[in-house]
Amino acid sequence: QVQPVESGGGLVQAGGSLRLSCTAPENEFRSNHIGWYRQAPDKAREMIATISTGGITTYFLDSVKGRFTISRDNTMAYLQMSSLKCEDTAVYYCRLGLNQFGSWGQGTQVTVSS
Repeated sequence: QVQPVESGGGLVQAGGSLRLSCTAPENEFRSNHIGWYRQAPDKAREMIATISTGGITTYFLDSVKGRFTISRDNTMAYLQMSSLKCEDTAVYYCRLGLNQFGSWGQGTQVTVSS
């Protein structure tokens, strides 16, 4: 099973921005919907944004609407995060495919300081 690879996490001050990237081999990447999830300490993993194979359909969790955007091409997906809040601190995961056969990346840490 192909595993996507995330990058772009780090430490940022509240109000700042970060862009996360996710990639996988093109033959797998282009045929799958992509999801971004996050898991904060002692909390369940939650879906925060998704994008369809063609990049036409997107979904955002209410708490990130207006602050996060998602985009993709055939080999990369991006999560642009702006106006970051302390409560956005979490490990962020990319998922290749949104059904039961989807595969997870290793995750990238995002820490937002006050």
